[in-house]
Amino acid sequence: MSRLRIVGIGDDGVVGLTDQARRILTEADLVIGTASALSLLSDLPARKETLHADMNEALGQLKDVIRVQDKPVLVSEGDPLFFGVTRYFCDRLGKDLFEIYPHVSSMQLAFARVKESWDDAYLTSMGGRALEPTLDRIRTAEKVGLFPSEEMPPKRLAREMLSRGIDYFRVYVCENLGSPDERVTQAQLSEISRMDFHPLNVMILIRNPNQPARLKGVGRKRLFGNPDEAFAQSQPKAELVTRTEVRAIALSYLDLRPDSIVWDVGAGSGAVTIESAQLAYRGTVYAIEPEAADVGLILSNCESFGVANVRAILGRAPEITKDLPDPDAVFVGGTGRRLDHVLTAVYERLTPGGRMVVNVVTIDGLATAHETLRRLAGDVLLWNISIARGIDQMDRVRFEAATPSFLLAVTKPDDL
Repeated sequence: MSRLRIVGIGDDGVVGLTDQARRILTEADLVIGTASALSLLSDLPARKETLHADMNEALGQLKDVIRVQDKPVLVSEGDPLFFGVTRYFCDRLGKDLFEIYPHVSSMQLAFARVKESWDDAYLTSMGGRALEPTLDRIRTAEKVGLFPSEEMPPKRLAREMLSRGIDYFRVYVCENLGSPDERVTQAQLSEISRMDFHPLNVMILIRNPNQPARLKGVGRKRLFGNPDEAFAQSQPKAELVTRTEVRAIALSYLDLRPDSIVWDVGAGSGAVTIESAQLAYRGTVYAIEPEAADVGLILSNCESFGVANVRAILGRAPEITKDLPDPDAVFVGGTGRRLDHVLTAVYERLTPGGRMVVNVVTIDGLATAHETLRRLAGDVLLWNISIARGIDQMDRVRFEAATPSFLLAVTKPDDL
């Protein structure tokens, strides 16, 4: 049984290939690929065969090709492993049957054309991808690279984004990259929503400076455990929001009563603050946050969720807390390098029987928090929380891991 060589090709056809890739195609006894990929090889003498559009049929087609042909080649546009069908074939037929020779991806070319790095961008394809989860990721991203699809061209995608309030990106649509009729269009989403483009295009979104992510309309709000995108978040710190799953564990341990007094130290965008306020609906939650811009986001999120028992405090703990009532529960989510000092001061104010939960994301922070809390309270509960959320990819589901974080919790002993 022969191996199938997979060669990536650009819009400039054979001219843009390496000598090695050109030789592989020249020596092939059969070249198979999509109609658009084969159209780039019109001068190639090898016999050509169009790849079936149906993936199951294409899989059987490749099995036959590998069994019968001596030097078969599959051509794929750009990098075959970058949102291409090659992963699908490798997973089902086995990687040992393939040799892969990638070309420069059109995504890489697009970012080069607009002079932006792409190592920190959210990259995805709209082909076969559910719209809502993709828009949720775009909502909080700083930079996005997209392969539009026939069903979701740039025009429609722009309209879908605008209808959900995602209007804070400047947009580039890069067409026919690497070919003589290459074109790059820079415009606002409102303009893109009225424009047509060649099917071979890449769409790049760059967030406008200092633009917070707009709140997603999530319909009925949950008492706690709301999705991360339900909260307007600061940029570029969106990933610092206390994640849904971590929030749920933390709030369950805080064991809030309807009349609890709660401090949220380092409140950020206010996700823990708001869900605490919904649980302690007759009490008061004090959101302590040193960044003025984030205080504004807390107030905006409180308005969206309709909570009125939150007091947003601009300043740093513990200095700013001296005039606040003693808390029944404290969540500490952001203290910088003053962690031991903050935890000690806050614990002293915690009412007897009160609970404190600390969320840290670094090993150093974990060590400092654990040592400090053990000195203060004795017993410390610890959680190492690693979350992987399922996302659709072609016809399969894969899991995307979030940065692990740590929770620590203590209960202050009752006075004797």
